[in-house]
Amino acid sequence: MIDVKKELARMSEEMDPAIRSYIKDELPENLIEACRQYPYAGGKRMRPAMVLSACGAVGGNKEKALPMAVAIEYIHNFTLIHDDLMDGDEKRRGMTTSHVKYGMPTAILAGDALFAKAFEIMANMDIPAETMRKAMQIVTVAVWDLARGQQMDVNNENEGQVSMEDYIETIRLKTSVLFAAGAASGALIGGANDDVVKAVHEYAMSLGVAFQMYDDILGIFGDPSKTGKSAGNDIRKGKSTVMVCHALKTIKDTKELETFKSILGKLDATDDEIEIARGILKKNGSLDYAVELATKYTKDAIAKLDVLKDSKDKEFMVALAEFAMSRDV
Repeated sequence: MIDVKKELARMSEEMDPAIRSYIKDELPENLIEACRQYPYAGGKRMRPAMVLSACGAVGGNKEKALPMAVAIEYIHNFTLIHDDLMDGDEKRRGMTTSHVKYGMPTAILAGDALFAKAFEIMANMDIPAETMRKAMQIVTVAVWDLARGQQMDVNNENEGQVSMEDYIETIRLKTSVLFAAGAASGALIGGANDDVVKAVHEYAMSLGVAFQMYDDILGIFGDPSKTGKSAGNDIRKGKSTVMVCHALKTIKDTKELETFKSILGKLDATDDEIEIARGILKKNGSLDYAVELATKYTKDAIAKLDVLKDSKDKEFMVALAEFAMSRDV
């Protein structure tokens, strides 16, 4: 049985020298420091781990895929810098966010610079030219889709009630596509055929949706001492999630629905009001529905891996999908 947290920590430690090797000492120093801040801070590094495990699972040489793993991690951190700026967040992984520490202009430039560095790394990979072309195409489409998903997320905050279909499409684009680009490019670099690359891509897309759904569940029902987030803030922000979409469509009691709507999006909602909203979500089956739907996506993800031969890397990919639904942080 694979301990995913330990395995991710081990892989992160092994990747760290490579992640730290591409941003050289240059001027201006504050931009270079800002570029290094997020990728050097660690974290789970699930996306680059997926690149390497997918490459290994198809029988490829992981050393060939390591630059792609770094590129995917840089792209992920570029999106985090801009995401924190858009959301006005002041903390990330226990540290001061980039735009607060370095100022908004430098944070924007650091994100742009990481994005550029990622494509420089990919352009210099030691792989066949056609493989490189396909890999870069996969990643480029993913970044385009990610931008669309991010804008949809912003739009959703201003639209009030969001349909379940729109919510799932938003998280598919905002979260899943970079998981999928990492997994598919890793399999491609490992020498997989188009059918296997497609299956691995679909595995990671479903995993990403389950991961974000469960993240949203933790955002309301998680233990703050474990998640590091104030439970219920997603309710205060009026964030559309599977639970909220389900509740707004399912609650039959008019008074109860009005109560829930009055708390949803109330920035100064008290802890007691948040508890009332949680109770309504549980009573109307919205929590159970979200868990069941996320579990379905997890099972769908694992089923896609049937195309792969048994191996330690495949076992890790299965465990990673299961981990998405078993986290407390």
